[in-house]
This record gives sequence, structure tokens and C-alpha cells, in this order.
Amino acid sequence: MLSAPVTAIDQAILYMLVPLGFWILLSGLDDLFLDVVWLAHWVHSRIRTGASPAPPAPAEGAPERRIAVFVPLWREHAVIEGMLEHNLAAIRYRNYAFFVGAYPNDPETMAAVCAASERFPSVHLALCPHDGPTSKADCLNWIYQRMLLHEEETGDRFDIVVLHDAEDLVHPEELRWMNRHCGEYGMVQIPVLPLPTPFRNLTHGVYCDEFAEYQTKDVPVRQVLGGFIPSNGVGTGYARWALEKLASAAENRIFEPGSLTEDYENGYRLHTLGCPQLFIPIRFLSGQPVATREYFPERFGAALRQRTRWVTGLTLQSWERHGWRESWRQIYWFWRDRKGLVGNPVTVIANVVLLYGLATWLSSRWTGRTWGLARFSATSASLLIVYAGLFLQFVRTGVRAACVARIYGGWFAFGVPLRMFWANWVNFLATISAVKHYLAARLKGEPLVWVKTEHMYPTRAALAEHKRPFEEVLVGSGYVSAELLAAAKRTKPAWARLGEHLVALGHLTYDQLYEALSLQQNVPFQKIDPAEVPLRVARALPGAVARTFKLLPVNIAAGRLHVAGPELPSDKTMRALRNYTRLDVRFQFTTPENFDLLVEQLLARRRAAA
Repeated sequence: MLSAPVTAIDQAILYMLVPLGFWILLSGLDDLFLDVVWLAHWVHSRIRTGASPAPPAPAEGAPERRIAVFVPLWREHAVIEGMLEHNLAAIRYRNYAFFVGAYPNDPETMAAVCAASERFPSVHLALCPHDGPTSKADCLNWIYQRMLLHEEETGDRFDIVVLHDAEDLVHPEELRWMNRHCGEYGMVQIPVLPLPTPFRNLTHGVYCDEFAEYQTKDVPVRQVLGGFIPSNGVGTGYARWALEKLASAAENRIFEPGSLTEDYENGYRLHTLGCPQLFIPIRFLSGQPVATREYFPERFGAALRQRTRWVTGLTLQSWERHGWRESWRQIYWFWRDRKGLVGNPVTVIANVVLLYGLATWLSSRWTGRTWGLARFSATSASLLIVYAGLFLQFVRTGVRAACVARIYGGWFAFGVPLRMFWANWVNFLATISAVKHYLAARLKGEPLVWVKTEHMYPTRAALAEHKRPFEEVLVGSGYVSAELLAAAKRTKPAWARLGEHLVALGHLTYDQLYEALSLQQNVPFQKIDPAEVPLRVARALPGAVARTFKLLPVNIAAGRLHVAGPELPSDKTMRALRNYTRLDVRFQFTTPENFDLLVEQLLARRRAAA
């Protein structure tokens, strides 16, 4: 009964095999071209200089230009304070300020930014004059206007603007790199790499794979071949003179409000205006890549929304705005950026054909019937096309796995073939969704709006690698000299912590130790008078909980429970505290002596009042 439908399917597949094979071969040769150029450039650089190609590193003690860091927000109240708190502590640069954009109809995000600005004088709220969301570009334009107003009010002038999102871990050296190169280049882009997640997390793993390959090979090759460098949207530095050139060319619109991928658009616009661009290749410091790190969507739905926006902006809007009007070199990069419109659906069809062919071949071997696709082998030229395409796919997989292994390790790279298959389906559905939403918006005459992705800020464990080393804080802030620190490290017992050992030697007081920890972690430090803690606050957590976690409630303000202790609590501890209070819990340091005094007097007051 199934023979007729199966025969019809076999016939349809036989008609499709050659066109599919041609496309896969063409796309594979395109990818192979980039592989060859990248390898040739790497070998040439090794022969000429004895090292991998890389721009000069920032010099120690170089004059610091004034840098403004722009962070556009829409409903990011859950992560923005943590982002600012961490990055302000981690960045190894002094002459900078954050300008954080928010909308009037997003009061929770506004409140979070205002709370951060009260704690950190270098944080400024940039309020858009209208409700949101509009587009990220529109929000960025209003942040720029807020920076101009700040300059008028204070007499400051910012020489560089750097873009980031609410979930970003800014590398401690990033602003030094921007300072080094934004005089010569109009746009400087450092790599952007997802933080590692478990092997089983396929969706986030797709981001790890794609960004590892793109940042390792594709963008450097664009630079070598003279193509425009698309901004990644984060980790991008603009020289002030380049922004002013953009403004004068587009009626003061530095970022194109109608574009869903203003980062890509600006990379192209700067190139056409003759502004030199620089991509800093991936390099490692202390075993970690110098890159902006973040978590990308882990759930399928969130990834689909984000990739729909990317496909819409990078392919459909770009095609609409710029067509194919350019030199042949730039047309090639347009082809590279837009070929997913065809390639994403075709790849999924090829996957389905492959699975169907394998299933029917196994069935034919089991039943003894003739394999319905066996006739295809009779045409040797067509078979050669298919085999060549398959070979190039193996090469493509191997190259990606090598790039992934360099960043995430060999074990994670073993999952590349499986994640490539999963990525094909995600990108296919994103392409269909993008075309659907784009056509609907054009038919209705409606603008395409900023579709935000839900963000998760990294855990303390992930943040630890991006903090300034405690030793650097001690010496840089003048608590101890480098000589005293080196001597203390030589005499420190294996079981002792460095700070406590310095206190024992008399080189630090406990107050100085906790001031330094406060600077490193960007967590408040305060010695608290037990008499100033109201009884209702002292009762905010059960006594057993306070003793178990070595945390005491010391204040309630603005819907937050402030707890104090001598040890930075883990993520597990902070999650456990949420079982005992509905308030948002915030931690601050206090010395062990002050904590013991608080325990003694506050718990005594609680017992007396019971």
C-alpha cells in the first residue's frame, strides 16, 4: 500500500538531488575560500614575524582618553545592577563613565539604574523622551544626546564611545585596547564569545560554535580582504570623530533608528565613509580570551526570536537599504551575509533528504527490496557533485570543531556535528519567521520593532575569572607595597588566605582588608552599630538561618533586605535566602569582629523581646 507514495517521494527527491548538490557545493566552496585565505594569512604572518597576526597591545601607563560606555535597556531591571556592579569593579581603566538608557514606561528598570547611580557616581541614567520599546538604535541615539548634555553641564568631553548590553561581562583590559586603537581607527571591535555551558545545552552550544568560528576566522578574513567589519553590537568602540562623521552624513542619526541590526549597519556606513576599522583577533591572557563574554539564549523560543531579528536586519533590511550596489569586493560580503536566506531552508531540506535516504536504504537492506534512490548512482557527474558537497561539509565541520576546541576545549568540540544539525533547524525556522514578519510589516506599513531577548546575568562562579586579582587591588590602591606582598606570599602557610596572613603580619588591619575586598568585588563595606539596627529588621531572617549562613539582616530599604557578613555568599546561599523572604536580598561586607558583635547583641535583643 505504501509503494506508490514511496515511489513518488523517491522521484521527487531524485529531481531535487542535483540542485541541492549544486547549492551545497557552491556554499561549501565559498566557505573553503575563507578557510584557505585565513590559513595562508596565518602562515604568512608566522613566517614574516614569527607570531600570529595581532595589533599592538596597549602600553602600560598610556594617557587615558575619556570613554563613555553606552548600555541600552528595555525591561532589564533584573540584571542591570549586577552588570554595573561587576564591571565597575573589574575594568582596569579609570577615565570612563556609564550612560544607561531606559524608557519612561519601564519604571522598574529606571529604578534599578537610579539605585546604581546613587551607589556609583560614574553611572548616569539616559531617559528616552518617549515610551518604548522602539529600536535599540533609537535608544542609543538618546543615550548619545544624554552624553552631550552631560558634557555641557560638566565640561567633560568623551573621546570614545563603547557599546554594551545589560548581560555583558566587559573584559578588564577592553577599555585599554579601545584607548590604544581608537585614535587611529574609527571603529574597534573586540571578540564576543558566549560563556561556556554544559554539553547537554544544545541551543546555547550553537552560539558557542558559531561565534568561535566567526570570531576566529571569518571576521579576520574580512579584514585581510578589505571588507567592511560589522560591529557585533557589544564590545564595539567608536572614536568620537567617527561618530561625528556618521552624524553629519545622516542628519545627526548616529545609529539608524529603523534598523534592527544597527551594529551591522554602522560597520557598513563607516566603511563607506572611509573610516578605518579594526578587529582585534582572539588572544589569551591568563588562560582566558580577551573578549566580551555573556550568556546567549538557552531556550529554543528565545533563540528563535533573537535569530529572527538577526535574519531580518542582516539580510532583508540590508538588501532593502543597500541592494547590491557596491564594488565586487563588497558584493561578495553581501553575498556571504545574505546567503542564509536560501542556505538555511536548503540545508534543512538536505538534512531531511539525507535522513530519508538513510532510512529507506536500511529498509531496503532489511526487506531485500531495491533501494528507490539507487537510480541516482547511475549518473556519475551528479554523484560527483553530491560527493564533493559532502566532502566540503566534512571540512566545514572539522574547521568549526578546531575553532571551538581552541576556545572551549576538545570535549566540547566533539558535540559540533550534533549542534550543527540542531543549528540548521533553528536557523531555518528563524528565516521563515523573519520573512513572515518582514512581509507582514511591509504590507501593513508598520515599523519593525525592537524584539528583546530575555537575559541571564552570569553566576558568581562565572564572574570570578573577570574580577581584578586581589593582589592587584592591594598594591594598586596603596594598601601594601609590591615588596611586602611578595614577602608575605613567600611566608604564607598553604592553608592560610593571603589577606588574613597580611593582617597577622601587621601589614593590614581588618578594616583595610575589607575595604580592599569591597573594591575588588564592588560590594559595600560598612561597620554597623547594633543599636542602629531596628528589631523588626533583625527579625527579618530566622536566627538559625543567620547563624548557618553567617549573614545578618541590617537594613530594609526600597523593597530590599540588606544583609551583612564577613564572607561573600555563594549563589547557592543567595538562592536559599529567597526561601525566607520576599524582599530582594543585597549583601555588604563587615569585619569578623563587627559580625560577632552583631550576632551577640542582635540575637540577645531578639531573645529578650520574645
